[in-house]
Amino acid sequence: MSVAPDQSRTVSLVEAAAELGVHYMTAYRYVRTGRLAAELDGHEWRVRLDDLESFRSPRQTPVRSAPQGRAPRLVDRLIAGDETGAWRIIEDALAGGSSPTDIHLDLLAPALRRVGEGWRVGRVSVADEHRASATARRLVARLGPQFSRPGRKRGTIVVGAVAGEWHDIPAALVADQLRGAGYAVVELGANTPATSFAETAQQEHPVAVLISVTTPGLDGAVRDATDAVRATGVPVVVGGSAVTSARVARSLGSDEWAGRDARDVVALVERLRQDHASRRRST
Repeated sequence: MSVAPDQSRTVSLVEAAAELGVHYMTAYRYVRTGRLAAELDGHEWRVRLDDLESFRSPRQTPVRSAPQGRAPRLVDRLIAGDETGAWRIIEDALAGGSSPTDIHLDLLAPALRRVGEGWRVGRVSVADEHRASATARRLVARLGPQFSRPGRKRGTIVVGAVAGEWHDIPAALVADQLRGAGYAVVELGANTPATSFAETAQQEHPVAVLISVTTPGLDGAVRDATDAVRATGVPVVVGGSAVTSARVARSLGSDEWAGRDARDVVALVERLRQDHASRRRST
């Protein structure tokens, strides 16, 4: 005879996210907004099984408007350099129930991809692309404080764009998602030399170093950076639109692939942190 599980038993937020079929950051947002009950046990969120089952109920499922439909309007405001108009679109999405994570990954990121695609096919000029990027950076900065999380940090992560890579917004989006998940983040910005990645890894003793690359043709620079970081003994993770799979990441000397978006990165970093903690307990 089967025995029903003890509903008072708790699982980690990573396990809860897996049970719900969502990314870790989505589950964390449920906790932050009070939709999923959880308790902080040391540095780890724990969720009771009965609370998890209650959350599965359709009446508990949050209803919100998807921000993706606003991307075309946001593209127009970015290209026009209209920060006020662009911010109004973001505020409307937030009022509709979207989280800052949703804004970053389901609104800003798709809008920037549309700008990049327009530039590649000649519909968007170089000047327009630069104006859009500058406006997007200001929007990211305005959203940044919403990812701030008080209290003791879960660990430190180093994030930067590889030497020759001038697109720093993807790395900035990842950095904010990690801050929202409770990590301290050291941002190195665009065009970061391999030596700077290695020096920062030695100084900060991070959980991992994340290297962003969106521009094709920078394989040599990426390998230089991954070699330099791995020599310090710190795990190195490569990601960005120029790295399309785990196989490509491994060919560049990376220990792990960052995945397809910042949600994947946060889940990966949490796994690396837990693996590191397990190794320390076993030694």
